[in-house]
Amino acid sequence: MNSLELCERVVRSLDKHKAGNISAIGVSDLTIVTDYFVVAGGTSANHVRSLADYLEDELAAEGVITLRTEGYNEAKWVLLDFGGVVVHLFQPETREYYDLERLWKDGQQVDILPWTTED
Repeated sequence: MNSLELCERVVRSLDKHKAGNISAIGVSDLTIVTDYFVVAGGTSANHVRSLADYLEDELAAEGVITLRTEGYNEAKWVLLDFGGVVVHLFQPETREYYDLERLWKDGQQVDILPWTTED
């Protein structure tokens, strides 16, 4: 699966598991680190961890491995690196503080709405 397909798959999974305020940003013109950032929110540390767990499990079942995970234990900001897509999962206060969408405002907003939750 290419990076855009992976990005769409990530968004569908997060939506299915009730992540809040999901945004996808194309950053391939701005950084060599990844092609897309997906930013989403959970309501608590447990919710953020469960979003990360569901996402890793569902993608692993499709042969996509997590290259790196950061912040899982504290779960204020969990980063999951899937290569072409880096996922940022936040608790509300932490998301507001770091405001990644503002920092990466020069990136291309990826319009994946409306989602079709087929899973």
